[in-house]
Amino acid sequence: MVFKPGTTDYELSPYTGLTRESWIEAGKHLLSGIFQHVKDFGDPLVMPRQETKITYPHEGSSGSARIIEEKAEIFEALTRSLFIAAPLLKDDPELEICGYRMADYYKSHILKACTPGDPLGVGTYDELLELAGSSDRLRIFQQTVETCALVIGLNICHEVIWDTYTQEEKDRIADFLLTYAYSGTVPQNWRFFNMLDMAFLHMNGYPIDKAVMFEHASAVINYYVGDGWYRDGQCFDYYSSWAFNVYGPLWNLWYGYENAPDIAAKIEENSRKLMETYPDFFDGDGWTNMWGRSNIYRFAATSPFGAYALMNGSGKGSAAENNRNGENDAAFLQSPCNFGLYRRICSGSLLQFLTREDFYYKGFPTMGFYGMFAPLVQGYSCAESPFWMGKAFLCLELPADHPFWTEKENNGTWEVLREHEVKTTTLDGPGLSFSNHKDNSATILRTGKVFKKAGDIHGMWNYSKLAYHSKYPWEAENESMQYVIRELSDGHEEYGNVTFWCGEKDGVLYRRQFFNFSFEHETHWMQAVSLADFAVPYGIMRADRLRLFRWPVKITLGSFGFPDNGTVVEKKDDPDGGKARAIILKGKDSQGRAKQLAMTVFDGWDDLTVQNSENTNPDSARSMVICAAAARMKQYDGAEPHILVSQVITREDHDDFTTEELFPVKEIIYSDVLKSGAYGPVEMVFRDGSRKTVDYDIIERSMRL
Repeated sequence: MVFKPGTTDYELSPYTGLTRESWIEAGKHLLSGIFQHVKDFGDPLVMPRQETKITYPHEGSSGSARIIEEKAEIFEALTRSLFIAAPLLKDDPELEICGYRMADYYKSHILKACTPGDPLGVGTYDELLELAGSSDRLRIFQQTVETCALVIGLNICHEVIWDTYTQEEKDRIADFLLTYAYSGTVPQNWRFFNMLDMAFLHMNGYPIDKAVMFEHASAVINYYVGDGWYRDGQCFDYYSSWAFNVYGPLWNLWYGYENAPDIAAKIEENSRKLMETYPDFFDGDGWTNMWGRSNIYRFAATSPFGAYALMNGSGKGSAAENNRNGENDAAFLQSPCNFGLYRRICSGSLLQFLTREDFYYKGFPTMGFYGMFAPLVQGYSCAESPFWMGKAFLCLELPADHPFWTEKENNGTWEVLREHEVKTTTLDGPGLSFSNHKDNSATILRTGKVFKKAGDIHGMWNYSKLAYHSKYPWEAENESMQYVIRELSDGHEEYGNVTFWCGEKDGVLYRRQFFNFSFEHETHWMQAVSLADFAVPYGIMRADRLRLFRWPVKITLGSFGFPDNGTVVEKKDDPDGGKARAIILKGKDSQGRAKQLAMTVFDGWDDLTVQNSENTNPDSARSMVICAAAARMKQYDGAEPHILVSQVITREDHDDFTTEELFPVKEIIYSDVLKSGAYGPVEMVFRDGSRKTVDYDIIERSMRL
């Protein structure tokens, strides 16, 4: 059953109607879906599995490896559900779900999990090392992740659970936590798990090694790249937000402000910097874009808003900053103190998911983005992993009189954008550019600084598609928003696994994508495309330059995936008799909402067709992709077209696109002698009289990973 709030207030929250009480209701709704599967008080929170081929416990695991995975699943379910339960328990210590008193259940099962030898014990670090038959102190286990979730939950509702343990029981839990606090960890966001374990122990009177804490904290702030983002491994994704910009503020409150004020100041400054642009990462409905790994966590992407509001320097006490007036209205909407906007986004994203039937499998969140969707699932996840989205409920730790709950909802940028206007935010630090499109309320993300192994199609879907659309989640179809180069001599296909970031100039974003990239070879032995694209009112226009060294090839490029629940296909040609052509898809998504997508090719392409697909779309079982194709046959032919010009635009209704929207390009002017676009800038002249110059020279001198 979908979530239907019993409490709404459209005066306070004109966009979503949700209030603090609505969020409490949403938490109870999720917990009810979980606890309906607990048949006895002594049973762990292990959910029925919908997916068994990818997720753990893995089909091929046995013996001690199987035991380790089963223990991890029990712990993951317990601690991640506590993200939701803890703030509810703080609000109502007598909370009862499905006949179970939550305080009693979590108090009992947390103690069991931390007790060596207990049948529901999840294993100390040393116990797991022994089970694994390993002496490697740098070996990592999933339990390290979950200890962090545990201490966050225990701290939020400490009066209800932690404070009620005997001293012996507290010591038992502390001893368990210590084994993970000083154990090996992954040198990225995982460092925060160790840091928060130690911080929790320190807050509760247990001695810690401050030099270890300092080492982890120093490393964390050195992962910072600017614009509020941290580098988490090779690529950037929501881990920067739901890890660094959630754990960092909590660490400040628990330890940093008092014991490491210089590092705490940097963490706070970085979070404040994120707030300057992060709201524009979400679309006009507050929706979260499907991008990066661990998309099963969904609206956890909003958790930095609540975490930021908890910090000392968030501005929550400044009436001057928190009250807007007509004169400073636009400035307020962009300020890092716009708590009415933060709540609007958090609530909008929550409704994006909890109001869909396909979001649930037997009452709890599926292994997918909307419904079950295996292409985005990773092997480090289990059926209970989606409970990570409970981080979004950290906002309930804010008291009822905090501006996060009392300020009237506003929609930030979307309130000041004019008709046909697009706002583009480009961040060189993480290599991200996101555009807010007033006409269709969409946010489109374009990424760079991406490196995936050749052949890692799954990773490319998550990171290296040319664009990610908040209303059209990525399609697990290789040509959707990706160039594919098929070498006709032997038929093998190559995909863009590495995307260098080259920055923005005069409104054009430049990137370089290499196909089958590896560091063992010089880049001149790799096929590549120089990407140049810019936002238009309903989408993105591309003018990409081929950088080939081997022919003959066939090049394809697809649109966003379109949910096919009864689709009308229209074809149109350039009304002025030019070679441009367009295909328009009109239909609806699985929820019955009107959808429309059009792809137009202007120059460099030979063909435009529609491909049908099944089980590759997160929204619908059937989907369609408009696909452009071109062949380049002759080795070293400078006269063949080097520039591929196309656009993809979308609407959330069935009103026809105008001629100017479908065919905005009036003329393309090439500067090279053969007029093929082989070198030099390309000028695009539009029907409205405007011009755009694409100068690819910026790419070669500015490539960054």
